[in-house]
Amino acid sequence: MVGIIIASHGEFANGILQSGAMIFGEQENVKAVTLMPSEGPDDVKAKMKAAIASFDNQDEVLFLIDLWGGTPFNQANSLFEEHKDKWAIVAGMNLPMLIEAYSSRFSMNTAHEIAAHILGAAQEGVKVRPETLQPAAASAATAAKPSNAGAPGKFEYVLARIDSRLLHGQVATAWTKTTRPTRIIVVSDAVAKDELRKKLIQQAAPSGVKAHVVPVNKMIELAKDNQHFGGQRALLLFENPQDALRAVEGGVPLKTINVGSMAHSPGKVQPNKVLAFNQDDIDTFAKLKKLGLKFDVRKVPSDSKGNMDEIIKKAQEELNKQK
Repeated sequence: MVGIIIASHGEFANGILQSGAMIFGEQENVKAVTLMPSEGPDDVKAKMKAAIASFDNQDEVLFLIDLWGGTPFNQANSLFEEHKDKWAIVAGMNLPMLIEAYSSRFSMNTAHEIAAHILGAAQEGVKVRPETLQPAAASAATAAKPSNAGAPGKFEYVLARIDSRLLHGQVATAWTKTTRPTRIIVVSDAVAKDELRKKLIQQAAPSGVKAHVVPVNKMIELAKDNQHFGGQRALLLFENPQDALRAVEGGVPLKTINVGSMAHSPGKVQPNKVLAFNQDDIDTFAKLKKLGLKFDVRKVPSDSKGNMDEIIKKAQEELNKQK
């Protein structure tokens, strides 16, 4: 796996490393290197050498640097000169760049490949509101992206996820990079009635992906349409398991549901850090399981999968104690 060094003036590198872990999960063979006010070039260079020495593969190293021409860049460049056939440096680091680099390591084996690939994500991550401030050329390029909407066929379901936060950073980056949807569909009666939430979700969609909000009955109707959605890869987001059950019972052909986050509220127990249940939730998951659904319990793709049966058992025991 390609090793990544994140280097910056001050604590920026540590901060973006933490942000990347929140969105994409903890990563191996990634180190942050900082230049602090009391330090000089030799200190940064020594930190970079120590970071590289800790990597499993020291032949393929990618440097993500905050500023071209600054001290972190110059020291990385001095190390790069002896390894330019394998190593790579990309400056102007931002969070979309880092997330794309993490995702690319699953399919790309060289620093050169990843460096070339992540430039697009870094540029697309720079947006502005109001949209009228966006340069005309960039707006036209986004509008010109091809779509398969209207082609004969049904949706391909690349992910169905229960997440009380719906469309947020972990979904908009980590999961979309892994599953490559063309559409993100929030399936919720409540959100479909809330114009503000609908607008915020549509604005949060990553570049090149359309976001929609539909009631459960509308999703059931769309799932049965075999005339208009050929080539469309759908990522479905449910706010709760009850909506997911209604969709499956209505004919949405799901086989696996990713369980990512269920917020705590009065009357619920919390058997782990991100999932909270009441009795209705537990009963709903039992019905989904009876229908043949499998559960993929993970916040982000790089997390290890949790055991849903054990989590439900613990939640039931805690609910029983409250009676």
